[in-house]
Amino acid sequence: MKKVLPILLVVAMIVALAACGGKTEPDTTAAPDASEADTTPAAAPVEVIDVSELKLDPATEWSQYDELIAQIKAETDFAKRVELMHQAEDILMSTWCVIPIYYYNDIYMQKDYVSGIYSNKYATKFFMYTEMSNGSDTLKLNLASEPDYLDPALNSSVDGACLAANSFSGLYTYDANGVCAPACAESYVVSEDGLTYTVTLKEGLKWSDGSDLTAADFEYSWKRASSEETAADYGYMFSGFDGYDDGEINVKALDNTTLEFVLSAPCAYMEDLMAFPTFYPVKKEAVEANADYLTSPGGWCTEAGFVSNGAYVCTEWNHDVSMTYEKNPYWYNADAVKVEKLQFMLSADDTAIYSAYNSGDIDFADSVPTDEVKNLLDNPEFHIVDELGTYYVAFNAKSEIFEGKTAQQAADMRHAFSILIDRDYICENIGQTGQVAANSFIPLGMADGNGGLFKATATDNAYFDTNAIVNDTDATVAEAKALLENAGFVFGEDGKLSAETPIQVEYLTNESTGHVAIAQAIQQDLSVLGIELTIQQQDWNVFLDERKQGNFDFAREGWIADFNDPINMLEMWITDSGNNDCQFGR
Repeated sequence: MKKVLPILLVVAMIVALAACGGKTEPDTTAAPDASEADTTPAAAPVEVIDVSELKLDPATEWSQYDELIAQIKAETDFAKRVELMHQAEDILMSTWCVIPIYYYNDIYMQKDYVSGIYSNKYATKFFMYTEMSNGSDTLKLNLASEPDYLDPALNSSVDGACLAANSFSGLYTYDANGVCAPACAESYVVSEDGLTYTVTLKEGLKWSDGSDLTAADFEYSWKRASSEETAADYGYMFSGFDGYDDGEINVKALDNTTLEFVLSAPCAYMEDLMAFPTFYPVKKEAVEANADYLTSPGGWCTEAGFVSNGAYVCTEWNHDVSMTYEKNPYWYNADAVKVEKLQFMLSADDTAIYSAYNSGDIDFADSVPTDEVKNLLDNPEFHIVDELGTYYVAFNAKSEIFEGKTAQQAADMRHAFSILIDRDYICENIGQTGQVAANSFIPLGMADGNGGLFKATATDNAYFDTNAIVNDTDATVAEAKALLENAGFVFGEDGKLSAETPIQVEYLTNESTGHVAIAQAIQQDLSVLGIELTIQQQDWNVFLDERKQGNFDFAREGWIADFNDPINMLEMWITDSGNNDCQFGR
């Protein structure tokens, strides 16, 4: 069990580290697998980490968190780095803006005549090696509704990452075992100090229009993705590069097939970054052919026919209805691609998707209605796979519901919400596929970057007891009531909030049976103290934008790791991150 670090020591440590400077959703062959972790639900009572004394105001004092993340990224002592990451999670959890619900797994439906599809732990699905034993050369499938972005530098959604992985190729990719493998890269060497990478590209690489793809395309694309002008949500992933703080990262093409880049500190997960969509190449001439490319950087690929370099190219796009991708004959491994077309049904309606699957209109469905899950558990076409991530709900730290409250009072309000939620009910009756109730943001089974696991069991590094609301309901409700009283709320004789100090909160979610069911469960849990939660459902793209802009009080969230290291779950909360939906430091 991790020791509690008193707030004065934390602040002193952060201030000291700030003077040192330093700046940046692993070796996957060496990292422990998530499936090796003990997923036994936590027994009650659970010893929890006390973060009650960490009183950083996420609206005004968040630069201290930013500085700590910068120090972690510059730290070369991996044991010390693990210690600092635990401290960063302590600070994050002390705000109670981030409320973990469960650790992810993934489900999908796949016809028995389909094979060769695989997924990594980060929810990216690869379709280029699909085989169809029914004689068809077309895979019909559903991932989600209309994608937010197809520009790999701008995407921040899981469905968008899947589309990017099948239509673009980076230096690296993932094989069917979830291990990083060369894609556009042939090989690379690293300097003795671990800072300078020299990558040799495959010979004869082409864009989908038949033109040559060279190292200069990667130089352009990485500088573009990391620039303030592009404002990519994941631009901070380049912050470990030399030159990032000065506005231009240190990457250059030495010749057509040699790319060199320099880091500011050694990075244990560089191959994973080279396999991540933000690091994929885009063709300069195609991007800048759009007259508004400076103000609308993703405008070049909002219709079918855009240039890419992956296994498939988008040839038809009926917005909000369907997309068609066709085999790219110029892809470096095109000879291994057997399916000629991918036809995507664009929908977020679980019932419609499931109906299309059952009628044979699609061969692969990435979601099913919640009320069908129980009946599908023994169906061989229903698949459950490991993922590395956390389903959570989040507060906007700057929401008007906290107006007039001190940082501690606001945290107490959010803390009360958290302990009232019955996570076991959500896992067993809504998730239904073996999800483990979450008591920390860093997911179960994630590697720590130092040869171990950051959270090996469901009872490690717990910030609250997920079973308390069931095992000791009265005491837990009383604790939540006391937290709200500390925040200035008054209760009536019936034990519920009085009319003079009501709590009325709007909960934002996208339209999906599972997400809405979780919202309704939370709504019922909070009503025990008279908290009024209203549920607002929005279309996927609107929902993403509203969260990003901070136009919400309370929202459903989820983060599937982009690589197997806790920094990925922690750096998303720095002030300038495009994934900082809680608006910390804004």
